[in-house]
Amino acid sequence: MNICMSRPSMRACSLGIAALACLLAAPALAGTVDYVMVPVGNPGNAADPRSGLGAVSYSFQIMKFEITNDQYTSFLNAVAGTDSYSLYNPSMGSDARGGITQSGSSGSYAYAVKSNMGGKPVNYVSWFDAVRMANWLQNGQGGGSTETGAYTLVGGQTSGAPPARNPSVQFWMPDVNERYKAAYYKGGSNNAGYWSYPTQNDTAPTAITADAIGIGSASSTGNFANFLLEADWNGMDGNVTTVGTNGGPSAYGAYDMGGNVWEWTDGDFYTSRGRRGGGWMSSDLGLNWEGGNEQSTSFEQPDFGFRLAGPAGSPVPEIDPSSFGSAFALLIGSLGWMERRARRVIGLVTAT
Repeated sequence: MNICMSRPSMRACSLGIAALACLLAAPALAGTVDYVMVPVGNPGNAADPRSGLGAVSYSFQIMKFEITNDQYTSFLNAVAGTDSYSLYNPSMGSDARGGITQSGSSGSYAYAVKSNMGGKPVNYVSWFDAVRMANWLQNGQGGGSTETGAYTLVGGQTSGAPPARNPSVQFWMPDVNERYKAAYYKGGSNNAGYWSYPTQNDTAPTAITADAIGIGSASSTGNFANFLLEADWNGMDGNVTTVGTNGGPSAYGAYDMGGNVWEWTDGDFYTSRGRRGGGWMSSDLGLNWEGGNEQSTSFEQPDFGFRLAGPAGSPVPEIDPSSFGSAFALLIGSLGWMERRARRVIGLVTAT
């Protein structure tokens, strides 16, 4: 039974089982996105001598999970009633590997998440789609602008040479060095060295399989990843899988830095942008420290997604994306969550 029907009423829930039930039952506010960031420290670390990449002079944060269909749908419903900037790709609806449908007509478009696709990484997104979401988050979500903020976009640009990141912003596309460090650096000191794979390992991961609703077989531990077309479900030979269920994290706690979907990066090419990390159809070479190449900023594919970065700050509470953990742990975490909700939106990734 739905004990608590809204976020405001959740504040009135008593502690104990009622608070836990409210947390799970309360629907998300329209036009808001919940997220978790993990800190990436050891500023001034040395670059990987194999590639010359990974040196970052400052601390920052990166999203723990790839942006999901749940999150991107909230973004679309907030800003894409007319979809002037082609933030929605029709393949998101027509392809079984896509997770979002569009209904209505221009001016009143509405978007919905497909069954079992909410916690899967969004795909069919361009570099410009990703930075428009960064702008929207920078501007407070809701009715926030997609055209200024983290990046200044001029004339509704959706292709071509990308603008540079603006200074002193709260959300941005991680550049090649930031993402490389978050994925492969061992952490703990400024000369800790680098893993070959983002699962804290020098041996190639084992490819995961998936259950009937696309939850990865590895949970959130071990040297596993979603690649090599092994995650068969929804009638597909290889598919996206629920974030955080496909093997262990990087040393900094970021999941799916190898496999699931390739992720856009910023600043590593002059007139286009790069991709890193490999996807559900990649070989292991796409996942390792050598994997990555240049792509047109307007490129959109079923194995392309993204995550965002931000400035250093205090870590926020989190909830297990695949199973919600134990009821007790969730209850304790929910108390801190409700206490901070008015100050900051925090991370909640569903398991479907």
